[in-house]
Amino acid sequence: MSNESRRRKRARSSRSGQQVVRRARPVEPVQCDCPACSDADFDPQSFIDDLVDEGANLVKADDPIEAELFAATFLSAGDLAGEDFIKALDEGILPAVAAVGTPEALAVLLAIDSVREGTVAGAAGQRLMDAGVAAPGWAGELRQPVRVGPCRRFADPAGDASILVSVFERAGRSYGFVIHVDHLDCDAAADIVLFPADAMDEVVTTIRQDVGQAGPTIAEQLLDPAECRWQVERALDARADHDRDLDPSELDDESDDEDGPDYHTLALLLRARIRTLPEPTRPPVRHDGDSRQPTLDLLEMISQIAAQAAQIQTRSRRATSGRKLPAKRRKSGPAAPIYQLKVGLRGAKPPIWRRLEVPADTSLADLHDIIQVAFDWDDSHLHVFETPYGDFGVADRDLSHRAEAPVTLEQVAPGVGDRLRYTYDFGDSWTHEITVEKVLDRQPVAYPRCTGGRRAAPPEDCGGVWGYAELVEVLGDPSHPEHGDRLEWLGLASAADFQPARFDAAEITQALTGGSR
Repeated sequence: MSNESRRRKRARSSRSGQQVVRRARPVEPVQCDCPACSDADFDPQSFIDDLVDEGANLVKADDPIEAELFAATFLSAGDLAGEDFIKALDEGILPAVAAVGTPEALAVLLAIDSVREGTVAGAAGQRLMDAGVAAPGWAGELRQPVRVGPCRRFADPAGDASILVSVFERAGRSYGFVIHVDHLDCDAAADIVLFPADAMDEVVTTIRQDVGQAGPTIAEQLLDPAECRWQVERALDARADHDRDLDPSELDDESDDEDGPDYHTLALLLRARIRTLPEPTRPPVRHDGDSRQPTLDLLEMISQIAAQAAQIQTRSRRATSGRKLPAKRRKSGPAAPIYQLKVGLRGAKPPIWRRLEVPADTSLADLHDIIQVAFDWDDSHLHVFETPYGDFGVADRDLSHRAEAPVTLEQVAPGVGDRLRYTYDFGDSWTHEITVEKVLDRQPVAYPRCTGGRRAAPPEDCGGVWGYAELVEVLGDPSHPEHGDRLEWLGLASAADFQPARFDAAEITQALTGGSR
């Protein structure tokens, strides 16, 4: 199979969305050759601060899988960037994170150490704990042994494809992996899905039903742990070899439409799990790159199973993540204070953000309108607020979205440091990270208002943050073959009219308080 065929066949991305700067400490500018570091606007200090800022979410996490997924996302993105990443990680990034010396920095170090052995993260984290820095609640669970549960292999008699299902348990928490293996493509992993182990029966039933509908009789096999490791490593290694043959830009430009972590994130997490299994008795398979073209029916079958398993994972997460909402503020009580919010567009490089002041009792429906104005969106797509108390938007039973209008901001974010996520346009997936920075007394001014920010928001329907980055590149290059088409699409006469660095807080405040938008 050609590299172009593999690239088109897979829709994957491994990107670590970063939040904007919160601290300022001197850091040595250790960089690698990844696109972020190569960017003229790249700021090493901001990068470290962004990374540590993610630790605030990790400190609050209940399940260590959240920390592991964060670390796997970050590390897999670095791995795809190039070989220099490992050196930058050990000699610059991790020492700089450790130098911050906060519980958030410790959480980042412990998360990275849990996924990848051999970095300096473990030793640096231990030094912080020895110095009295408080470890996150899940740190003890990471030290518990991992035990493997049932390992199953489902294969069609023709030998075109197989599906590996394995479950791992640690400290009473169990998760499973579904690995789709394409034997027509050098036995490489085509996809990986993570699911809660209590959905195991539903996953197995889904596999049997989907394979049965595709025609072939399924063959089921229980694997011992050593054989399970051999099968999984063969699939992951073959896929890694194929990915190495692709240009990094081809991997970075791919997108994942499925709900959940991308392939490279889960591959790294799965490797961390299987290294706890016994060494295989069979020698590793040498990958020679020879492969046959898979049939369309087979690819469709694998895609259907992946989609259904992802839906199982999503339903389980939504069913268990919500908590009972705190009581709403009484109208007869004192006026609500003012929240200072930082709203950052996840994954945007350079950062795009707004600092807003809104009453704490602002409804989520009104907050949606405020964000639309602040980022100059058109409110022409669906949206959702993801909170510790569930998902809120336009009420939709199929999407498990509860009505947003009756819920206030202070109910889902009761105080300083609390966060929620607002996603607009499920196609382009404009994800906004919202943080309560301060609780302020009311002043004799009109609210809501914008007091700070950076850069203009992207235009609608341009393909998400990665499509926007490409748009900026194309418009900045008059010789690019798509330069004229992009200008016409935007309705601009000249690239000089495209001003991605423009930002005016007063203009946004005027629009928020009833002026022209």
